[in-house]
Amino acid sequence: MTLGLLMLFATSCVTQKQMTYLSGVTPSAMDSINAHFKAQSELTIRRGDALTIFVSALDQEAVAPYNLPTMTFANPGSAQVQTTPMIQYYLVDEAGDVNFPVLGKIHLEGLKRPEAEEKIKSLLAQQVMNPMVQVNFIGTKVTVLGEVNRPGQVPIPQGRLTILDALASAGDLTPYGRRDNVLVTREVDGKLEVARLSLRSADLYTSPFYYLQQNDVIYVSPNKVRAVTSASTGLWLSIVSTALSAATVIVTVLK
Repeated sequence: MTLGLLMLFATSCVTQKQMTYLSGVTPSAMDSINAHFKAQSELTIRRGDALTIFVSALDQEAVAPYNLPTMTFANPGSAQVQTTPMIQYYLVDEAGDVNFPVLGKIHLEGLKRPEAEEKIKSLLAQQVMNPMVQVNFIGTKVTVLGEVNRPGQVPIPQGRLTILDALASAGDLTPYGRRDNVLVTREVDGKLEVARLSLRSADLYTSPFYYLQQNDVIYVSPNKVRAVTSASTGLWLSIVSTALSAATVIVTVLK
């Protein structure tokens, strides 16, 4: 009875306004939003990214040295080597470079995919006639934790991922998640940056954390309802445990 009353009281403290997304987005606020909003269509290549780079041209033999096959052993302990048609991935090192066949070190940090493709293409054009280059990210993701229905890692598709996209992929916030206190952590040049965002505010769209980057971590804080119910549940379990222990002692004594 006490537990139920506590939960009912706590639930009544959360208003519909607190549960609503983007309540601050009004027609009058749109002019200010659009004046500062910067649309993002591509991820920027960063240190630690894994990229696939595929080179093609009319003369396939000419580009073969630039598409190294993945090499594996035929059997464990065997010296026989097999090659597969898989394209190798290239890791962007601490200097922001990839070590590319024949061309050597190429600096790609800070570029978007189309820019990286054009840079590699221009270097290849000195050796290959009419080369074509395709660059793709692999394994890019963000992590979503806290009061969401499906916490875990969310892949970033080729292009972009907003914080709203990531939360939707995580099954949306639970009723216990605070819409006005979503923490995003990001590593930039070896240092950690953090921001606390409100999903109810129009400022969300102009935050540099609205568009997520590789390896961002999102944490949704619990609201007061979660705190009260968690505390009440712990108290209820403690009472039940104490009562059972007392009952066990009484039964033992009577026997």
